[in-house]
Amino acid sequence: MTGCPDSPARRGRPPALDADERRDLILDALQAVFDRAGMAGVTMAAVAQEAGMSKRTLYAVFDDRAALLEAYTERHMARAVRKLTPQDIELPLAQRLRRLLAPSDAMRSLSLPFAIIRTIIAEAPERPDMASRIFQHGLPAVRAAIRTELDRANARGEADIADTEAAAALLTDMVRPSPLDRLVDPARPFDFEAVSARFELGLSVFLRGVGAET
Repeated sequence: MTGCPDSPARRGRPPALDADERRDLILDALQAVFDRAGMAGVTMAAVAQEAGMSKRTLYAVFDDRAALLEAYTERHMARAVRKLTPQDIELPLAQRLRRLLAPSDAMRSLSLPFAIIRTIIAEAPERPDMASRIFQHGLPAVRAAIRTELDRANARGEADIADTEAAAALLTDMVRPSPLDRLVDPARPFDFEAVSARFELGLSVFLRGVGAET
């Protein structure tokens, strides 16, 4: 009987996702596909199915698999390297670098980021454009954020660093785990406590080397 008060309400369409929500949904689907099937299973069709959308919808957001991996790398780096607030910027150099670079929850799962690095190495000869695009959202972004703070430290008299670009690259290598071990041995257990200890040691040695307070 139509109009009966006891009739269940008709469910409407789910609310449409905005661009950022859809992007995150797709990248989460990428992670899920990788966790289940490895990089070999990461295809546009598999990611679209995992995200509950058509391939056409997926391609409307990401042009190809390279763009998908590029976006994942960009999101991972945004989560792994914090943005400093105006209040943070007023802190001493050691505290700024700690807030910027200290290992976070994003560092607890590095299997896919390292798999992307392996993909870049393997496919770079045939797809140098892909390697270049993905790489630009990796180490260069970290080094640029560090260099900003080293330049700020020079301006404030907190340190005297002749080449902040080279120093930023050096600090990046000192505080981050080397990818080489995981690249040659993907099954190697990931030890977050060891990563944190390396960060503290690397930062302390660096700060003493540039004459800054630790």
